[in-house]
Amino acid sequence: MAFSPFEHPFLSGLLGDEEIAPYLSADADIKAMLRFEAALAEAEARLGLIPAEAAEDIVAACDRFEPDVAKLKVAVGQDSVVIPELVKQLRQAVGGTSAEYVHFGATSQDAIDTSLMLRLKAVRAILLDRLTQIIERLDDLDRRFGSNKLMAYTRMQAAISISVHDRIQSWQLPLTRQLSALKQFEFPVQFGGAAGTLDKLGPHGAAVRTALAAKLGLADVPQWQNQRDVIAEIGHRLASVTGAAGKIGQDLALMAQSGKEIMTSGGGKSSAMAHKQNPVGAEILVSLSRYNAVQLSGLHQAMVHEQERSGAAWTLEWLVLPHMVMATAASLRVGIKTLDRIEQLGINEQGSSNSAFN
Repeated sequence: MAFSPFEHPFLSGLLGDEEIAPYLSADADIKAMLRFEAALAEAEARLGLIPAEAAEDIVAACDRFEPDVAKLKVAVGQDSVVIPELVKQLRQAVGGTSAEYVHFGATSQDAIDTSLMLRLKAVRAILLDRLTQIIERLDDLDRRFGSNKLMAYTRMQAAISISVHDRIQSWQLPLTRQLSALKQFEFPVQFGGAAGTLDKLGPHGAAVRTALAAKLGLADVPQWQNQRDVIAEIGHRLASVTGAAGKIGQDLALMAQSGKEIMTSGGGKSSAMAHKQNPVGAEILVSLSRYNAVQLSGLHQAMVHEQERSGAAWTLEWLVLPHMVMATAASLRVGIKTLDRIEQLGINEQGSSNSAFN
């Protein structure tokens, strides 16, 4: 039984995203953590901190390793993090003298946070593609209907006549800004060791971090294990995307209510009123926008990390951020589908109006 609507047996048809979900799975998380361990061993061997043979053994083991997930579950219930048991199992898989060099100089947070960054970077590529598709569809709607007329509304009251182009601009420009911001965002490696000082690596800590970041394709920055503005910034970007999409959804729903300014296909059915085709896509864009706005406050709460590491704040991130990612992905998926169903916007020069959601 799934409690999350993003993976619920039937609610996921509305709110889920099958393309994004695998990146948030336990399997993807473990694979990314193993990438971290393999890359760490290679970086340390390159700098002469562990034997080259040990690094080769670790990389080979990471490539073929299959964890005992049942044991991981039990261990997390005790330790609150998966890495102690995962590293124990990985060391057994490596075997021999090379086993002692697994996870050398690192801590649980290094592997877990870096896994998150690796997976979010992959997700970002999908979100960018969908944002681009929405912007292109708005361009197409502008070309087709931009000169048509609409009534502007300020404070929910009729104001003056505007063009469809004017309203589309108010939809498109925020999305364009978020596209640019997401493109520029750099996903950082996390590498700080036990308390953020890389104490076991002595003067070589920064060099290992640089090599590790290069190997994984992440930004090389000082440890941020207790400085969670990077997570809050990711959440802000997600909430800004869904907020921009939500504005489109709200406008489309209001335009449909008037019965004159929009014509679409494929509305949702009513069990009681057969004549209705409800603006489901528009409504979902609003719901997901509001959902992410609420969740963002949780990530700001999680910025309060006591001293060098917080178990409580860290756990809060695990509860909040994956759902924000799913909500953003679903919003963009629904946004594309909703825009594709628009057949007419505004009133043309001959003064003909359109039937909403007919």
